[in-house]
Amino acid sequence: MTVSTVYRRVPRKKVQRSPLRSAVATGVVLGIVGVYLAAVGILAMMHGRPIIVDVLSLGQAALLAIGLSVGTLVARRESGQPLRHTLPLSILAGAIAGGVLGLLVIAMIVLDLRSIFIALSPALLEMLTFELDPIAGIAVLVGGGAMLGGIGALVAASPTAIRKPLVVGFAAVAFFGVFQELIQIMMQFGDAIGAVRETIYTWDGLTLGGAGLIFVVAVVACVIWMRFRRRDRGVESIRSPAERRTAQIAKIVVAALLVVLFPVVAGSYIGQVLMMVGLYILMGMGLNLEVGLAGLLDLGFVAFFAVGAYTTALLTADSSHALAAYTSLPSLSYWAAMPIAVLVSVIVGILFGVPVLGVRGDYLAVATLGLGEIVRVIVQSDAAAPLLAGAEGILQIPKPSWPTLLGGPELSDPVQLFFLTLACAAVAAYCAWRLENSRLGRAWMAVRDDEDVAQALGINLIKVKLLAYGLGAAFAGLSGSIFAVMLTSVYPSSFQLLVSINVLALIIVGGMGSLPGVIVGAVALVGLPELLREFGENRYLVYGVALIVMMRIRPEGLWPSVTRRRELRAAAGETEIEPSSIVGAAAPDAQRPGE
Repeated sequence: MTVSTVYRRVPRKKVQRSPLRSAVATGVVLGIVGVYLAAVGILAMMHGRPIIVDVLSLGQAALLAIGLSVGTLVARRESGQPLRHTLPLSILAGAIAGGVLGLLVIAMIVLDLRSIFIALSPALLEMLTFELDPIAGIAVLVGGGAMLGGIGALVAASPTAIRKPLVVGFAAVAFFGVFQELIQIMMQFGDAIGAVRETIYTWDGLTLGGAGLIFVVAVVACVIWMRFRRRDRGVESIRSPAERRTAQIAKIVVAALLVVLFPVVAGSYIGQVLMMVGLYILMGMGLNLEVGLAGLLDLGFVAFFAVGAYTTALLTADSSHALAAYTSLPSLSYWAAMPIAVLVSVIVGILFGVPVLGVRGDYLAVATLGLGEIVRVIVQSDAAAPLLAGAEGILQIPKPSWPTLLGGPELSDPVQLFFLTLACAAVAAYCAWRLENSRLGRAWMAVRDDEDVAQALGINLIKVKLLAYGLGAAFAGLSGSIFAVMLTSVYPSSFQLLVSINVLALIIVGGMGSLPGVIVGAVALVGLPELLREFGENRYLVYGVALIVMMRIRPEGLWPSVTRRRELRAAAGETEIEPSSIVGAAAPDAQRPGE
């Protein structure tokens, strides 16, 4: 009998734990997190950085966050239960978390743990005990943990109109306190801004009065914004399509004005950071064509970035290694050299793709990695040193000047170069958007999904793949051209494998195949570490934690494409499967010839 079967999704059965056991486990886990932060030295390092001068340090804020998180997690896990049920559990979980830290205090007093964990210093012991007697300090840890757990439960159970402004207010205080050095640098321009800085800051950090002022302003702004959003949603339903389009355009214009004006107000350092973000956005849009749309995993993408930089250097530099030094060609201006650099990058991208046309999947990643390393080795080799200067690099690359029609001095300030990067990124984004929605873009997506089916439908795989490599290389070459004039020099050490990995990471974090995701990913992965530079090497700790949290909360990316989101959600629903019979299950077997 012929049996036709299909597979249907069957959700996995979740193991239900008792509320008490769950609360105890939550308290123990977050308590262990606090112990780990103390043992590896993170808590002591954070304690040395004030949020509010002589009132609250970052380490103390971390302990507060642990207690509040315990209560919030327990309350949300029991969200269907009344507050009188969740509040005692949250208080118990907070007390347990504080008790685990109390056990660490006892162990530090009784045992010689510093021979193993050098971070468990007397200064850390004073912090954990709040400079009190050890017994009193442990009591404060347990009692304070219980109180914070209860507060966390109350906050979780409160209405959104109350909870959200409070969270925004405390987050604003933490932001202005943690990044006080960077913010004070940004607030040095103008008498009015300087007066505001003196009101909320001292040279040591945020004052208590300044923290209160920031909290009030943030809460009021959040309340106004929530009311505006509520009213806007009510009006949205009765708006005509033309009015909705106008409102959308107005929002885009306001966002663009903020992007343009922010570096002007914030100063050169922020302009430099935003410029680096813009360069990675350019490279991300290029790699997104290859990986996100065409499915061609390329780990040698930095080679195109290097080609654009070195081409610009050879055509414009006042150096013995520039083409003008040993040929009859004159030194070109940046505006003449930039399109040549892009064209050369396209040619190299096409040549780059020819050897790997028949390679797929992980093997393609290894092959492109090898090609990228070949380019780097050639640049550093003695054979190419007469032309490319080897490890010495090419120096004295002039800054670009305004075009002849506009006139004016050279673009030497980081803010001015940021505007150049922003203009190039805007043009590149428009081209990438048109490519994504074109016939070629649909062919790329077909190749990404299944090469064999795409070829059967008449798509020329060779043409489509080479166009993906060539056009992706054009974006990277443009970025490399701007990078060369930003530094006024190029060195082989600037084009390491890590650049390709960072570009690939920002695409994954932002959302594979999503143009807005490239922008968001570049801001998160390039802008965040630069803003955290004042934390020294510890900034990579925050960077890594942020990556883990983003990938746990949004595995499809911060701003994924609609197709990518649908694919991942469908994959998440396919858990356990079982066959079930459908029509034709009882049909008799067909008699075979000869039987």
